[in-house]
Amino acid sequence: MKRIVMSLALVAALGLSLNSCRETKEKAEDAVENATDAAEDAADSATDAVDEAKDMASDAVDEATDAAKDAMDSAKDAATDAVDAVKEGAEDMANDAKDAASDAMDKAKKAGNDALDKAQKAGNDAVDKAKGTIGN
Repeated sequence: MKRIVMSLALVAALGLSLNSCRETKEKAEDAVENATDAAEDAADSATDAVDEAKDMASDAVDEATDAAKDAMDSAKDAATDAVDAVKEGAEDMANDAKDAASDAMDKAKKAGNDALDKAQKAGNDAVDKAKGTIGN
């Protein structure tokens, strides 16, 4: 009877140990599968983060390029406006100088004509006076 009890105990122990190994193997396989899934998820997240960073960098470069172009256009416009203003000022000064010279010329002509008229009058007066003195 001792042998039978011992044999039954041995069979029970083997049955339990084989059953435990299967469960351990299944748990190990589940753990490996979970670890693989987690690694794949982490790789996907890293890929998404890299793509997003790349897109953001590209957008930043585009915005910087646009800002530089706008600054160049503004500088060009400002330079063109400055040149136009200088041209306008120079034209105004030339016109003012022309007008002043014309006015001076007109005044000189008038002064010359006035002097000529006075000289003629003085000459005529002198002639009349001389005639009057001769006739007396």
